[in-house]
Amino acid sequence: MCAHVLVAEDDEMQAELIRRSLLSEGHTATVVHDGSAALDAARRLRPDLVVLDLMLPVIDGFGVCRVLRRDDDIPVLMLTARSAEDDILLGLELGADDYMTKPYSPRELMARIRTVLRRSGRTAGRREDPVVRAAGIAVDPARHEVRCDGAAVECTPAEFEILLAMVAEPERVFSRRQLLECTRGTDRASTERAVDVHIMNLRRKIEDDPRSPARLLTVFGVGYKLSGGRG
Repeated sequence: MCAHVLVAEDDEMQAELIRRSLLSEGHTATVVHDGSAALDAARRLRPDLVVLDLMLPVIDGFGVCRVLRRDDDIPVLMLTARSAEDDILLGLELGADDYMTKPYSPRELMARIRTVLRRSGRTAGRREDPVVRAAGIAVDPARHEVRCDGAAVECTPAEFEILLAMVAEPERVFSRRQLLECTRGTDRASTERAVDVHIMNLRRKIEDDPRSPARLLTVFGVGYKLSGGRG
């Protein structure tokens, strides 16, 4: 089942780990880092599931869950560093569908997410399609394949991970550091400057004119983004 998952986690490294795990399962993900942003994203995007850290700034996870349950029936999987029974019970009483205590394994988290989605039925009847698409680019995490305007594109493992992250969130601006994190495990010796080389190589493969890119754009002083929208 393919789902759109909202990840509300203030720890950026944990959030990135969850996002990458979701993409590898064929889901799409939106990441926010505080409770106010989580509520705004939930209202705008209507995700299939919210992975919700309890210790969020601005509005904590309890407050977010309370509002979500008042306004909608989006399934919620809570993450907590607190193992106190009272906190867990309060989260469940507020309407959380499941919870996990930190530290947890990404594999167990993905299994819990699959269970919650299956129980909720929000993705029932959807065609299973792990392919992520944007700006004329299709990335298939299961088959490790990339197509641009229908033509196959050969990518290195690091290029594949960078492109997968950007296609999953078109128009999002990624810093070099964030894109470098995407390559961990495929390019351990890489540096932030190496990201520029990966981007340059990707432009040669997906742009009509790499010197004047229309898809993979530089946001000066910040990083890079994929422009062109979904589809």
